[in-house]
Amino acid sequence: MRVATDIGGTFTDLVCVDDNGKVRVAKADTTPPNFEQGVMDVIVKAELDGEQIGTFIHGTTVIINALTERNGVKTGLITTKGFRDVLEIARGNRPDLFNVRYQKPTPFVPRALRLEVEERLNQKGEVITTLSTVDVENAVEKLRKEGVEAIAVCYLHAYANPQHEKQTVELIKQMWPEVAVTASYEVTKEWREYERTNTAVLNSYVKPVAERYVNKLNEELLKINATGQKYIMQSNAGTTTFEQSKQSPIHMVESGPVAGVFGAAILGKMIGYENVIAFDIGGTTAKCSLIDGGEVTVTTDYRIEWDDRHAGYPIKVPVVDIVEVGNGGGSIAWIDQAGALKVGPKSAGALPGPVAYGRGGTEPTTTDANLVTGRLSPKNFSMSVQLDSVRSSIEDKIAQKFGVSVEEAALGIIRIANSNMLNALKLISVRRGYDPRDFAMVAFGGGGAMHAAFLAKELGVTKVVVPVGASVFSAWGMLMTDLRHDYLQTFIRRTSDLDLSELNGAWKVLEQQAIEQYQAEDIAQGQIVFNRYADMRYLGQEHTVKVPIPSGVLTDELLAKANAAFHAIHEQNYTFKLENNPTEIVNLHLVAFGKVTQPEIAELEPVTHTVDQAVLETRPVYFEEDGWLDTTVFDRERLGAGFSIEGPAIVEEPSTSTLVYPGQKLTVDKYGNLIIDTGVQ
Repeated sequence: MRVATDIGGTFTDLVCVDDNGKVRVAKADTTPPNFEQGVMDVIVKAELDGEQIGTFIHGTTVIINALTERNGVKTGLITTKGFRDVLEIARGNRPDLFNVRYQKPTPFVPRALRLEVEERLNQKGEVITTLSTVDVENAVEKLRKEGVEAIAVCYLHAYANPQHEKQTVELIKQMWPEVAVTASYEVTKEWREYERTNTAVLNSYVKPVAERYVNKLNEELLKINATGQKYIMQSNAGTTTFEQSKQSPIHMVESGPVAGVFGAAILGKMIGYENVIAFDIGGTTAKCSLIDGGEVTVTTDYRIEWDDRHAGYPIKVPVVDIVEVGNGGGSIAWIDQAGALKVGPKSAGALPGPVAYGRGGTEPTTTDANLVTGRLSPKNFSMSVQLDSVRSSIEDKIAQKFGVSVEEAALGIIRIANSNMLNALKLISVRRGYDPRDFAMVAFGGGGAMHAAFLAKELGVTKVVVPVGASVFSAWGMLMTDLRHDYLQTFIRRTSDLDLSELNGAWKVLEQQAIEQYQAEDIAQGQIVFNRYADMRYLGQEHTVKVPIPSGVLTDELLAKANAAFHAIHEQNYTFKLENNPTEIVNLHLVAFGKVTQPEIAELEPVTHTVDQAVLETRPVYFEEDGWLDTTVFDRERLGAGFSIEGPAIVEEPSTSTLVYPGQKLTVDKYGNLIIDTGVQ
């Protein structure tokens, strides 16, 4: 069996598929701080025998939790003389420009633990000042006395020549083998000193945490005789081995969410949609990402803890481009000082959770509003729902303040939440030059199917796909992943006077690195597939766009095609192009896939009953434009391939509900996915 587990804030999900393409899903409670226990619990719940697990793939929030909760280890930094305060200086592009109380992010390494050594390279990687080994030895001794558990090493221009960083790491390991060490060249070979330094620091900060967690998980799996291949999901939508994940844990920072985006891309290809908007609503956040031509968008301009008031912390590793807003099922509705209704970003979480959960929650949430409007049924919850308490909460906190009915207040909460999510969807589509009518929306997560039909219609998307096991879809996405490593190298050259032999040589170096790394992971060269990209810009610009580069030996003709592609992509992103302006390459980006056998998904078994026999009940549901309408509710498990439903309708399953609006139509495809025609022309 191929088994995937995904740790979320509330639940740990499992999806597995056997040789016949049969899919099985399970859910268990997440068990912080011993997250591996939740994984073992969900394996037991799925009734899996460890010996059945041929391939095990895991997505985890351990790394992002360690960063946001500051649960990493005490970390020191060794850097070039004169650059001790790079982390403190950061960038000047603060998001809240007119806030006189603005404070820069506090570095993860305090100044006393940031030490300088004598060494210097120029931007070409040529040695100006040789490395002082005495300075390194003194720095290591000082950090040892300070009780640090990890060290980051980042020297100026090490992306061009890592010689001094390699020497330093060797010296540290000789002097102090137990300490965790990260050199910046090991995690990124892109320029930008602040971003490189911060990435190296954060990798060291979580390295011992990741090692302890992965080792514990591996031990627990071995106890049940799960000796098959074991992989960890990375932020670039690919997987890596358990062993490699312990060396570069920063690549797991968005381990869970990106799997759902990759799953949406794979599902889209399966059912004939190359252009997809992936839309994931969980308990706390809504996330979306755009997939153009079947390709997941990856960026290295990623930050944690960034919002419109805080600059956050950059992480210069490849991460799937996701836009996230603080609106989910548990998002709290509240009234601000100006008297306006707001929803999120604060969430009731899993404990106490929405008022409906009966765990002590008193603040109304999006889930509570969906209950009051009839979109969710109290009968479809795993706990006993006190609807009177839900109504009282919305009445006391919202309805009385505006002098409206409880139902109108609940609909107001849903409208605000939808508006916030719609803004996020616009950011990744129309704001980037894409026409939503060219895309299908794949909606997943516990709340995705509840809001997708309305949002898709507002955005102009014609089709919504609600996959099988929508609430555990991120784990399903992991089942479909290949191994993936990204190799980026800063290579600043004007295209007008480019030495093609130098460029082809640079690609060969990156490809050889990939081959050697995969050989160390027991992946045969025949399983390795390369995709090339270049980050390009007009001369004088600051930032770049990513351009596909053909494989093989590059010629003048192929370079001219790449230049033409750059102009087109730049125009799509920024609405203009400057075809007479000189262009330059900034970074080379090689994506190396280690192809693995992916499972074939089985089609639904034929059914003998009709769609009428899938009806659970008819109940009134409150819609934005039509008010209360009698709405037929269907059991998803009894919907066969080819079944068709006219809106208004609701399709219920144990962990989510799909809402179909009046004038919309839902059909079931051969795999069991729900396809909603939104009515957009």
